[in-house]
Amino acid sequence: MRQATVPSRLSGQGPGLALPALLAAQRGRLFLWVPVLFGVGIGLYFGLPREPSITEWGGLATLLAGLLIGRRMIPDPVFPTAILCLCAGLGAAGLRAHAVAEPVLAFRYYGPIEGRIVVIDRSASNKVRLTLDRVVLERMAPARTPSRVRVSLHGIQGFVDPAPGLTVILTGHLGPPEGPVEPGGFDFQRMAWFKGLGAVGYTRTPVLALAPPGRGLPVTRARMAISAAVQEALPDRRGAFAAAILTGDRSGMDPATLDALRAANLAHLLAISGLHMGLLTGFVFGALRWGLAVVPGLALRWPLKKIAALGALIAGAVYLALSGGNVATERAYIMAAVVLVAVLLDRRALTLRAVALAALIVLLLRPEALVSPGFQMSFAATTALIAVFGATRGLDVSGIPWILRALGTVLISSAVAGLATAPFAAAHFNQVPHYGLLANLLSVPLMGMVIIPAAVLAAVLAPLGLGWIGLGVMAPAIGWILNVADRVAAAPGAVSQVVAPGPLVLPLLTLGGLWLVLWQGRARWAGPIAMAMALGLWTGVERPLLLVAPSGGLIGVLTNDGRALSKPRGDGFAARTWLENDGDPADQTEAAERRWPDLLTVAGTPVRHVTGREAADRARNLCRPGTIVITTADVEFVGPCDGYAPSRLREIGALAITPGPDGASITSAQDLTGDRLWRR
Repeated sequence: MRQATVPSRLSGQGPGLALPALLAAQRGRLFLWVPVLFGVGIGLYFGLPREPSITEWGGLATLLAGLLIGRRMIPDPVFPTAILCLCAGLGAAGLRAHAVAEPVLAFRYYGPIEGRIVVIDRSASNKVRLTLDRVVLERMAPARTPSRVRVSLHGIQGFVDPAPGLTVILTGHLGPPEGPVEPGGFDFQRMAWFKGLGAVGYTRTPVLALAPPGRGLPVTRARMAISAAVQEALPDRRGAFAAAILTGDRSGMDPATLDALRAANLAHLLAISGLHMGLLTGFVFGALRWGLAVVPGLALRWPLKKIAALGALIAGAVYLALSGGNVATERAYIMAAVVLVAVLLDRRALTLRAVALAALIVLLLRPEALVSPGFQMSFAATTALIAVFGATRGLDVSGIPWILRALGTVLISSAVAGLATAPFAAAHFNQVPHYGLLANLLSVPLMGMVIIPAAVLAAVLAPLGLGWIGLGVMAPAIGWILNVADRVAAAPGAVSQVVAPGPLVLPLLTLGGLWLVLWQGRARWAGPIAMAMALGLWTGVERPLLLVAPSGGLIGVLTNDGRALSKPRGDGFAARTWLENDGDPADQTEAAERRWPDLLTVAGTPVRHVTGREAADRARNLCRPGTIVITTADVEFVGPCDGYAPSRLREIGALAITPGPDGASITSAQDLTGDRLWRR
């Protein structure tokens, strides 16, 4: 009764006093905003133009302490708590960034590299890639040596069968992780910082074994052994798919299959995330509960539901360990654990509060996950599904046959999850699969009804040497999914490319969606308005007229036919990223064949790109007033031009050149990333 009288009592006392009444209507749901505000604080940290000083961090700590003390003295501490959550998110992200700090290589290195293999995967060019720890580099002090490096294997290999724990030696090229290949783009340098990668590179010489695997990395070695056994039992691409969903090892997947799965919107089946963890723990929970219930009299003496929840929790933990324990799997396990612990505590499991708690735990452990597509898509899908099914909980569907109810549930789940994740998938991967809903309807039910139960069966029978039975049951279902992916990907118009959004689009879209789901009352419809504004900003985004790669060896100019590139090979990652962000389906070779402007100018400012022999002399000769000169030659410009040689580009990163009011406007990657820990 008291809450019902608050609005009328305050309505005549000015609009400002109506705010407490508005917040009073949200009682019981305010906790849902804690991870949202915590995440906003993390986003603020990553958006800072420079790293805060020690004095500023001290001020933030003082503010946090004051808010913790002061909120107890305020009758309605909603606003202090909101500010506390924001500051806590900012502080947690900064603390994590400093906690993972490791040495980063500051120069180009060529020479012997020694290290222990900890991760085996494949690069975008399908080359085997090794991540090494316990790194030793020639004539480099241990304090300056990166703790981890990643090396792609080119040339003739095969002298060593890479295995986790094996200490190897090779001769290779290493360099510091590069920043964005265009200003405002994906920041690999930041990702490498949080992964502990201090250098990346390649080798064209054989990798040699230096010492056999010791007792370290037991889980990783077991995981790769299981992957090898699965691929031996199923030697074709079905085995590679099975190994990926069982152990997280995708090194056996061929690029054509990966492309087909992405085009059919089925690539999420490979990522060990919420779907797999939910299906596994759900199957184990149901199997244990049903199996114990058939024992006469046991159900009357034992809490079977809680025993089943505990067993599912343990099964999920084992799956987490064997799958490599990456961020996506950790996030999935935390979400499943929150649900199962709720069962143990006799609480309702699938609620928005459980999702909020899981999100908060993930962000506390790994604040950097906020900017990853896996985190965004996983929680977008989960939040949307719980919100939709929660809103339809009261519907009477008893008159509908169970088979139709089951099909309807699958259809609604796929549609809701697809719609919720579509903007994030389009923003991060620059493509929209048009037949993804159909492909998921034809594939996802098999994951829950055949593949995951068969995987559990294989795990149970493996100690007896009968794991092949479960894999045999799994194989036809995997073949069906791969066939669906091939057919859907080959359909005309299966995929369309989209331009990369601006920096405000995803935050505005996310906050609008959360407002719609979490807020109570008519004001919730402000959420769709914000989402519409975000989509409007997306459709109006303008791509840079001219882009320059961090090496200076590749430039791309936007023409009526799309972006024309200066060369058909080299700087492939930058070229591929530019074209994808343009929403352009062409490859680098096709883009290099496009007509190049006879005289390259931006807003009347001449731009000269100088490469090849005698590039240094030609660059100096072209250095004239009002001219931008970009060259691959290490030359010091002393003339009146605006010159960019590799030494300068290494400092400031990639360039975007756009028309400005007074000629060409140049923005570097450093202008947008700022002076951060991972840029130093």
